[in-house]
Amino acid sequence: MKRYRDNGAIGALLDEYEKAVTELRNLLDTMTDVELMTAVDTTTKDPDCQSIQTILTHVVRAGYTYAIYVRKSQGEELDFRERLLLNTTKEYQKELQIMFQYNEFLFKEYPDVSLETFEQNDKIRTAWEQYYDVEQLFEHAIVHVLRHRRQIERFLISLRAA
Repeated sequence: MKRYRDNGAIGALLDEYEKAVTELRNLLDTMTDVELMTAVDTTTKDPDCQSIQTILTHVVRAGYTYAIYVRKSQGEELDFRERLLLNTTKEYQKELQIMFQYNEFLFKEYPDVSLETFEQNDKIRTAWEQYYDVEQLFEHAIVHVLRHRRQIERFLISLRAA
């Protein structure tokens, strides 16, 4: 039986984020390291979307970025994480878990962080010029993992049809 976190909206966000990350980690069990590193989209101009490897590198980095945005909004001075290109599915599985734990730890350190704000000036401005409150940012983080999991599934279909 699944155990759910009991800390309200934060618990719900973390439960769903963990579920999305777990689904992605489980998908990695179904592929080889060759599939991981094979360029699939050779026409894209987005360097984060050429192979499963580059997608996962992007997902991991973004996962840290969301937590860092919140930490910065709480007054911390942090640098954003650099891209970390890994070479095996096992390494990505481990790194995805560590990334999720980093996000989970954020809410242990800031259990009373305000999730919702309606004032634009109080929202977190991202590098892609969107403004989010903490709840919206983590909803985005969850869907980000889901969208890229779907993209990876499509890449695998393409790779295995060749």
